[in-house]
Amino acid sequence: MKKLWQALMLVRRCDPWSFRRKALYVLLQSVLPLVNLYILKLLVDSVEVGVRGMGNPNDVIPYLVAMVAVFLLNRIVSALNSINNDVLGQRLVDYLSDIMQRQAARLDMAYYDNPDFHDSLHRAQQEASFRPIQIMNNFMALFGAVVSVAGVVAMLTAASWWVIAVMVVAVLPGFAVRLYKARCIYNFRRDNTQLYRQTAYYSALLSARDYAKEMRAFNLTAFFRQRFVGSRSRLVQQLLRISRRLGTLDVLCSVVEAAAMFAVVWLLVTRAFAAAITIGSFVMLFEAFRRGQSYLTALVSSISALYDNRLFVGNLFDFLDFQPQIVSPTAPVPMPEKIECVEFRDITFRYPDMDRDVLNHYSLTARVGEVTRIEGENGYGKSTLVKLLLRLYDPMQGTVLINGIDIRLFDLAELRSKVGVLFQDFVRYNLTVAENIGFSHTDGAIQSARMAKADTFIERLPRGYDNMLGRVFDGGAELSMGQWQRVAIARMLHTDAPVMVLDEPMAWMDMPTRELFLKTVEQIRHDKIIIMITHA
Repeated sequence: MKKLWQALMLVRRCDPWSFRRKALYVLLQSVLPLVNLYILKLLVDSVEVGVRGMGNPNDVIPYLVAMVAVFLLNRIVSALNSINNDVLGQRLVDYLSDIMQRQAARLDMAYYDNPDFHDSLHRAQQEASFRPIQIMNNFMALFGAVVSVAGVVAMLTAASWWVIAVMVVAVLPGFAVRLYKARCIYNFRRDNTQLYRQTAYYSALLSARDYAKEMRAFNLTAFFRQRFVGSRSRLVQQLLRISRRLGTLDVLCSVVEAAAMFAVVWLLVTRAFAAAITIGSFVMLFEAFRRGQSYLTALVSSISALYDNRLFVGNLFDFLDFQPQIVSPTAPVPMPEKIECVEFRDITFRYPDMDRDVLNHYSLTARVGEVTRIEGENGYGKSTLVKLLLRLYDPMQGTVLINGIDIRLFDLAELRSKVGVLFQDFVRYNLTVAENIGFSHTDGAIQSARMAKADTFIERLPRGYDNMLGRVFDGGAELSMGQWQRVAIARMLHTDAPVMVLDEPMAWMDMPTRELFLKTVEQIRHDKIIIMITHA
């Protein structure tokens, strides 16, 4: 129940006024049909009196006007509720997207090395967009169904308590089946999370631009299509087995409900023939029973849906419960005004779930005014040093220091703002050139591009620094890998950070560009710490 309440409060927080309006509309939609049912009884009784010659057609007009007014009001409330649902749904999607993105951004890189985390993230992403709104709708429907059932029960007491008992008992098998179905589907989805992720991965390989060249060059389409179809086939076969079993149980529940309807209607018919109730009362009680079954079914559906959504919304809160291990200290030490040196002292580190150390008692000191070069073979741990300096990970043993101060004493955001990085696997953003370099701070992008020797090809683009890069959006221009790398170098230079780390900065450069780039490094090294990582 705690997670259901948490989900309901999520919806309320995203738009309190829409939440309150939703409750009002549900209340009105629950009460108005009962009012209409009582007006129907009065109308039928009035018609019966007129048929016996004891009244005239004008006596019916007030009841008819009241019935039409209630009908019209119900339609207006329904339309308002629909609009309110659209507004609340969209705001909830935006609100939950923000929560999910903030949570993902605050978690350590170590989480991304864990397949269980990716399972949890996938389940949360699947459920976050609609489960909380469904829970709110379930609660509102439950509230409305309780109001409606209470009104129906009050009406049916005029017939017999036995009728009420039959109506209630008839829906119990269906209730049990719905709870069983919810558990079956939840277990199926949870047990097959990785299989769902695999199908999504195969689909991306077959359709995403990043993989299109290799899919065609190596004729891999048929191979991955077979993998995709095989994974989907296993999922569908399991779902069909569950569906057949649940379908059989649903049919049996329908037989029980049909038998209950026959018994109750027969009771009302016998009482009408015995003149124990009027024709208007017969119509009202028959319709009350029929609607009562419907309301009880809605009540049962709401409860079972809450049970179902409680299971699935737990995936969202499981993800939101993850806590970062690498955090800023409560009372961080201010960063030095001038950074003189960076030291890796006796560092030992291995990635989660690996069986060997990437770095073993490694030490290195880089000082301002120098270009500190780190060379080594693949897997030597060179790029890992960058991640440790940024505190994307913490070493298992040893210390990373700036000016002799343990970097774990600094505020994370402040620390990272002092380190400009060119990653070996730099990102190619589908943004304008200026935004690729400076994002929301594009002033100085031209100067940074010149320092990175990227200005020559940028100025040849149709819109220059305002030109979109990549081929994902309209007007985008594709660059060579060497050109993309120079844009990434410009992005690093744009930070003007006192510490700059370049991981394989010349991997995609031709010889003339390398010479120009090395001259730029010489120009900026005098007041900066520069660490350059290259292959041996």
